[in-house]
Order: sequence, then structure tokens, then C-alpha cells
Amino acid sequence: MAQGPLNAELIAERRAEFPPMSFADKNGLLCFGGDLSPERLLAAYSLGLFPWYDDEHPILWWSLTPRCVLLPGAFHLPRRAKRSLRKEPFELSWDRAFEEVIKACAAPRGKESSTWLISEMQEAYLSLHRLGFAHSVEAWRNGRLLGGLYGIGLGRAFFGESMFHRASEASRAALAGLVALLALRGVVLLDCQQESPHMMAMGATLLTRRSFEAKLHKAGLGPGTIDCDFQPWTEAYAWLPESSAWSVKSK
Repeated sequence: MAQGPLNAELIAERRAEFPPMSFADKNGLLCFGGDLSPERLLAAYSLGLFPWYDDEHPILWWSLTPRCVLLPGAFHLPRRAKRSLRKEPFELSWDRAFEEVIKACAAPRGKESSTWLISEMQEAYLSLHRLGFAHSVEAWRNGRLLGGLYGIGLGRAFFGESMFHRASEASRAALAGLVALLALRGVVLLDCQQESPHMMAMGATLLTRRSFEAKLHKAGLGPGTIDCDFQPWTEAYAWLPESSAWSVKSK
């Protein structure tokens, strides 16, 4: 998957082009413009920013506060979900069907007729996936993809972007699998971006901008003159259902 290291100097230049996070308005909008090149996206995520816009607007960059995150050890499944998953478990996988996951996340939901995950953004995340920075966890049953999620792995942080389900508890199963894999990697921050009842019920918490930036620094990222880790996550993982754990596949 990975295509080698990116230009670190160019990423540093892109980081310097973003204004300070404190310049964001009360809704979290920091700035607009630029592109969705891998270097700019990695620069943005390393600062705790993410893009979110639609076909009628330029690229918008966001720095939300408070910020919804999952911290190590805080994740838990609701009792009903735990019972359901024990009774009917899913087979989990890592990066087996990234493109299928992102297309499912982009599909309109409920009464919606459009998607926030426009084709330009899908292509950008696919490029990051090919470079080893964007990853997915999939939930399967009887060979059918029934749920999943994707996000950006950078340093010791994972920036969750979206999830979907086609069967009850499938997205929760994928999230539980992601949390277990991040623990294996020593990740210290799972960014959930916006508060939702779904995430708060599973242990997410809200951080001020200052606290969020402190967590970014702990993950080897964040604003300032720190030595950010822009190495892709190239390891492959296999889910072991008998132990509900991951193992690293040999290359």
C-alpha cells in the first residue's frame, strides 16, 4: 500500500500556511482554500484540523472546540451492544475494503439526498490510503460487508472520519476493533471531531482546545516546532476472533 515517504519540507511549508488554531470562529471554522493534496491534508491533521465542505463552497478547514475524543482506557460498549455482539459476533478486518467503506460512508442516509463526503474528498482519502496514512476497519458476516469506519493514522493518533452500518451493531463492532488495534500500536488519542450521543455513550469526552493540543503533543503532533512523525502505518493486521484481539501479519 505505502508508496514511500512524502516530502517532509513541503509538509512543513503547508503547516506554516495555516493560521493559529485560536483564530477559529465560534463554530470552529478556521480558514478556507488550498487543496486536498496529501501534503496539505497531513499538515492539517497534524495540527488537529480537518476539511469539511460541500460542492457549493471552497475547501473549509475546521478546528472545533470543544473537541470530542476517545482516550485510552475510556472506551466501553453499552450492555445491550455487548450482549448482542457476544451472541452474533462479526469478523473484523483492517484495510481489506477501504474503498468500499468510504463509498458506504458517503452514501446519503435517511431522508438526505446528498452527502458531505463529496467525490473530491473520497479521492483525497483514497490517495492517503495508498500512501499508508488512511485506514479502515471492516465488520463482516457470512462474507458480507455490514459495517466499518475509516480515518487517518498519524504519529500516535488516529483521526476518525466516518462510519456506517448495514446491520445492527456493525459500526460498534468496527469501533471496538479499532480501539483494540490502536491500543496495540500505543496510540494515545482517538479523535472523534464532533460530539454525538453515539460516541458519548461509549466513553468519549470533550476537550478544550488547549487540552486537545496537549493531547496532540503527547501523540507527537500539534502546533509548534515539534518533530512530527509522518511515517505511514504499513503494518498489516489479522483479527483473532477466539481472543478478540489483533495480530501483526508477517510480510
